[in-house]
Amino acid sequence: MAKTMAVNAGSSSLKFQLLEMPAEEVIAQGVIERIGMDDAIITIKYDASVQATGADDSNEVTLSKDGKGKKYENVTAIKDHSQAINLMLQKLTDLGIISDFNEITGVGHRVVAGGEWFNHSVVVDDDVLAKIDRLADYAPLHNPANAMGIRAFRKLLPHAISVAVFDTSFHQTMPAENFLYSLPYEYYTRYGARKYGAHGTSHRYVTERAAAILGKPLDELNAISFHLGAGASITAIKNGKSFDTSMGFTPLAGITMATRSGDVDPSLVYYIQEHEGLSNEQMLDVLNKKSGLLGISTISSDMRDLEAVQDTNPHAELALKIFKDRVIRYAGQYLAELGGKVDALIFTAGIGENDKVTRAAVLEALSYVGVKIDHEANDVRGKETVITTADSKITGLLIPTNEELMIARDVESLKNK
Repeated sequence: MAKTMAVNAGSSSLKFQLLEMPAEEVIAQGVIERIGMDDAIITIKYDASVQATGADDSNEVTLSKDGKGKKYENVTAIKDHSQAINLMLQKLTDLGIISDFNEITGVGHRVVAGGEWFNHSVVVDDDVLAKIDRLADYAPLHNPANAMGIRAFRKLLPHAISVAVFDTSFHQTMPAENFLYSLPYEYYTRYGARKYGAHGTSHRYVTERAAAILGKPLDELNAISFHLGAGASITAIKNGKSFDTSMGFTPLAGITMATRSGDVDPSLVYYIQEHEGLSNEQMLDVLNKKSGLLGISTISSDMRDLEAVQDTNPHAELALKIFKDRVIRYAGQYLAELGGKVDALIFTAGIGENDKVTRAAVLEALSYVGVKIDHEANDVRGKETVITTADSKITGLLIPTNEELMIARDVESLKNK
């Protein structure tokens, strides 16, 4: 069977998953971190039944605790993404996961910003790459790295189809009243100043799963999707499509996140910048990397750290309250936007999948519309589960996201056209 690779390239990292398609079976997955440094780390996890056929990597391969999986890990100097990808492909061959590079017939790339140019995934050509480059201002931390990964894979795997899967494309169905800001209209026509959202691939996946779980046609499903992780966004789903979303022109807007501020009065930003003597870049750094849970708690951006000390640390307790408050505010707003006609409340991503306390807080806050939490069912981590009672007016769902599978599916769809 053909093998497809789903890729998420960061500025100094590369996450990947290799799937056998159309069986949708994960063969291997891994990450390369600290690219550009002498102590870069490459990690590959794969099936324990695979036998190494190339170089002897016995010193770097270990069995997982359950004995069903193997893990290859090594620290080495990696100067750039091209070398990282070449090393990763060579290791997949050495470990017997693939026999040669030609087995990989498609590569799907996560790209954060697609602007209004891309409302669906596309086969990459020079024009597509040029547009991804031009959209770098919309996602300066992501698009350049995404483009770098695409170029490196196209060079090393010229026989494989390359597909760009955009975080923003799912949200291109939002109506103008939801995506436009109340700014002079000319800023939209000149600069594309509007809400684009993010996490679209994740929201799309869990929406499709929710429809399947509820046995409801996708085009009839109304839902609120909570992608709660270090980066977090909430999306109102109407008739199976994105109707509104919390992130804005960039992923900085919306709810409180791990280190991002979420929504802030622009005048306050200007006020702080003037009084602190900060440049534009420094102010953006504060909003993106020093705010959110970290900024309020003063100790950590990790929900688990804060929950461990909330009884003795008032800053940690306050940070958790603010996070939950902002999530509940958007939930209430989207309930109103959908006219109260909501079939499902979907929780996904790191916090959404693993933090029962946050899920419970949101569901209990919505009890006024007939939501009834099943506390026993909610006491679970990372498992697809209905977490509300049978008589709840809206079904609460925990659905682990699978963006890599969505990327692979898009590759297969375009490969067959």
